[in-house]
This record gives sequence, structure tokens and C-alpha cells, in this order.
Amino acid sequence: MYFGFRSTVAEFSKADPSTIVGRLHQAIAADGFSRHWTAQTMAWEEEVFILQKLAGELSQALAEAAGWTVLLEYEIARRGRRIDVVLLTSNAIVVLEFKVGMDRADTAARWQAYEYGLDLRDFHEKSNSRPIVPIVVPTEMQSGLPSVNFGLHDFTTSAVHEVIECPTQHLAATITAIHHGLSDSSLPPIDHEAWCSASYRPSLNIIEAAERVFAGHRVREISHATSTNLTATVDTVIRCVSAAQRHQHRVVCFVTGVPGAGKTLAGLSAVHDPVLREGDRPAAVFLSGNGPLVKVVRSALVRDLRRRTGLSEEGARQVSTFIQNVHSFLGHYGFKAKTEIPPEHVVIFDEAQRAWDGHQMAAKKRGSQSEAELLLEVMARCPDWSVIVALVGFGQEIHHGEAGLAEWGRAISRTSPTWNIVASPEVLDSALSTDDGSRLFAGEVPDHLICTRNPELHLTVNIRSDRARMVSEWVARVLDGNATAAGELFSSTAEFPVALTRDLDVAREWLRANSGGSGTPGSCGLLASSGALRLRPYGLEVSAGFRHGFPYEEWFLRTSDDVRSSSAL
Repeated sequence: MYFGFRSTVAEFSKADPSTIVGRLHQAIAADGFSRHWTAQTMAWEEEVFILQKLAGELSQALAEAAGWTVLLEYEIARRGRRIDVVLLTSNAIVVLEFKVGMDRADTAARWQAYEYGLDLRDFHEKSNSRPIVPIVVPTEMQSGLPSVNFGLHDFTTSAVHEVIECPTQHLAATITAIHHGLSDSSLPPIDHEAWCSASYRPSLNIIEAAERVFAGHRVREISHATSTNLTATVDTVIRCVSAAQRHQHRVVCFVTGVPGAGKTLAGLSAVHDPVLREGDRPAAVFLSGNGPLVKVVRSALVRDLRRRTGLSEEGARQVSTFIQNVHSFLGHYGFKAKTEIPPEHVVIFDEAQRAWDGHQMAAKKRGSQSEAELLLEVMARCPDWSVIVALVGFGQEIHHGEAGLAEWGRAISRTSPTWNIVASPEVLDSALSTDDGSRLFAGEVPDHLICTRNPELHLTVNIRSDRARMVSEWVARVLDGNATAAGELFSSTAEFPVALTRDLDVAREWLRANSGGSGTPGSCGLLASSGALRLRPYGLEVSAGFRHGFPYEEWFLRTSDDVRSSSAL
């Protein structure tokens, strides 16, 4: 776990405020943010002013408070969350969430603070047996007492307690009351050093909850592309994991298939299958460098959970536990925690052919190793055995700096310890691959590597994908200006209609007419380049700033009668 600033309460009350704010800027910059908005700086300055006053008052009220620990911008590793302040008292963990400029805590602020407490309980190995007290501090709240009756509240239980809404002038009294409420606790004092150095480790309850979320799911939004041998592929992956543990091997398992064959669904199904944890195996994690995919899949699963159980906020936490961004995962273990051991022995890497090469990593100021090399190095830290399941789509390297499958072959060849390979024949045999870039090795498999071919790791093509194989050829003919040849390619079928027009209104009407008006999520939509700025006069905004500020998962998941749906365009 990591933080932007750490000190004791006594040291904090005397520290130079500008030094504290400067350290926070450095910490955020280290995470890849090159600019700091003025609003954030002003918020930190106000928080530091309030906290220094609080530190002085606590030191006067309680002699032992001088040795308590203050942590600013505390990061929940791999989850992309930062807590404003964590205060470690003698026996409790106090989470402070400041709402600068607000005069009350709304529902969102309360849930945010409570969720931080849940994150500590579920992912911080030194917190799950401690009282955790979340406090929301609206800085403009002028009057009123804290929202908890301390005379009736028992803080001795090891749990995340109800959120306290507290004005700044009552913060010291509130924290003092929490401390006195724990005076009869049988818990040993918190070891602050051990707490600050504790690692990310999901607790069993959150693992089981995430598995229940996915068990028996009916998430149509991500399952409509199911391949005919999906079950066999998932079973093969699980057998591969079981064998790796039994024989104490390190294995890279390559699963292949064309776009739409069901690779992502196979990975999601495997990572959430309770069978994967039989024999005391730890949980697995699904990683993807596709940020929108991660967001949409999480949202789809949460929606499904809400339909089945009525839960959503807790469901979002459960789902996000094992669907994470690969860049965040590698950023943590590759650069922030270079010796820390991941709790998972199994990672499933979606679109593994899009892993960054060494040049792209250097451009992102993340060293010179490729992501394939780095992931092999990180997973080699796991004691005894580990498995990387690489989901590979041929010809899907999209952006500059995406290394392709051959980089995985190079990385496996030169890494130590030795990794065994289990792969579909499509990535190993030249007769089945279209070019050297779609194979692990340009020539034969290196002699020092143990390689097993398994045809069940290639997802066979379903009807939809079989039709989709002609799309690339159709695009090539269109780009060549050969409209007649492009039209002939699909002239014999109505199952996969393709039309060409330069009139946006005509395109919209055609889409609506051919989507059947079913009202199902993602029934039709428009796809545009992020550089297509000429679309603005038509009411289509494609800039990165707009996308980052818009909940684009709604575009994919809302029905056609919702203005946020893709169908509404």
C-alpha cells in the first residue's frame, strides 16, 4: 500500500504546509499525471490547514495521540482509489474523506467514504480485524454535531462502522470519542509500521462474493458471441492450472480465436469459476489493457446482479475485484512494489497480443521491459507455481507500441525461471498461421522450452464470426475504391448486411430499420474515429475529454428507448 505523505500527528502539526502539498504533487506525478489542476492544489491546501489544526488539538487532548500516524492520499493498490486521509490511532483506523466547499454530505459522499472502509477491510491484510470508522468532512458545514450518538454506539467491534458526518470544528472531539469508545477493547495496539507496509490481499469473503456474482450469470450483453467449444476451452484452462499447481510448474497458456469467438467470455468464465480455487488454489484475476472493455464488462455484470438480487453498489466492488486494468496491475508490482508477491497465482490477460513493447514502456516512463517480460517477472515471484493465460486475437494489434504475439515468444525464450507453454496449434505451427507476426516463434520452438499443443485452446468460429471474417476483405476493397467488388462480397447473404453511404442521416435510418427495433442493448450504433472532428456539426462529439467525462458504458448497455443508448444516435 502507498501514500503521498506520512508522519506522526505531532510531526504533522509542525510541518510546513507547502512541503506537504509539494510531496502530494510528487506522489501523483509518479503515477503518470503530468499536470495538477489548480482546484486540486487548493483542496489539498485547505485539507492540510484543517488537519494541522486537528493534529494540534488531538495532541493536547490525548498524550498518546502525538504518536498516531497520519497518511495522506492513501492508495488502495490495483483498485485506482485514493483515500484523502487515513488516521491510525492506537486501536482504530479512521478514514477521513474531505468534501471541500460542501455544507453537507450527500449520499454519494457517504457511500464513497464507506466504500473506502470496505476496501481496507477486504484488501488490506492488517485491517480486516480492526474497527474502521469512515468520517465525511464537509468543509463548509457550519453547525451541528456529528451524525452518530457516541453514547449508544459500540466502536469495539471489528467492522466498518456507519459513516459519521462531522463539521471541522468537531473533528478532534469526534476522534477523541472514538478513541475513548475503544478504551476497554481487548484488541492489541495497531503496529503502525506493519500496517503501512502491509500488502494487497483480497479476503476470502470478497473472493467468494465475486464468484457468486458471476455464477449462473445471464449477462446477455457479453455472452452473445459464445463459441461452440467455449466450455471445452474453459475446462482445458482449469485443467492446465490444476496441473501447474500439482507439478509446481510455471505455465503460459495461449488461448486463440478470431474476433467474436468468445475469448473474453472464456477468460471471465474461468476466472470466476469456483473450481479454479479447488485444492487450496488462490483466486485468479482477469486483466485487460482495454479500459472501456473493463468498464463495460463490470457494468454489465453489476446490472445483472441488480436484476437478480437487487444489489448494485456492493456488487460493483465484488465484480471489480477480479476484473482489473493490466497497466495498473503491472504499475503496482512492476514499479511501486518491486518485491511484493501477488496474492493470485493465476492471471488471465485479455488481448495479450496488445501488450506494450519496450519502446512504448519507455515512452510511458516505465522502464525498457515489454509488458510481456514484466508480467512473466512479476508472476515468477509467486511461490512454487503460477499460470498466465494469454487470450490472443490474431491481427488485433491496434495502437502504436503494441508488441504482438512474437514479443511473448521472445520474452519466454530469454526469461528465467523457465516457463512451460501450453498453446493452441494456431500460434505454433506455420501451416496454420498467416504470417510470422501471428506466431510465438518465427522458427521452431526453442529446445530449452517445453511446449504442449492443445487444439481445445483455439475457439472455433461461430456463424456470426464466420461472416465477420469477410469484413476485413470488404474493408480492403472499399479502401481500394472498388465498390463493385465490395458489394459482391456480401451480395449472397442477408445475415450480415453491409451498406456504403456518405450521408449520415441515411446511415441512421438504415441502422434503425435493420436493427429490428428490438429495444435490446447495443442493437445498433455508430462507430467513428476519435479524430473525426468534422462530425461535431452533426451532434457527434468524439474528443477524448468528452469520452472521459461521459459514462460510456451506458452507450453499450442501455436499451434503444434511452437517449444514452447507442441506438439513440
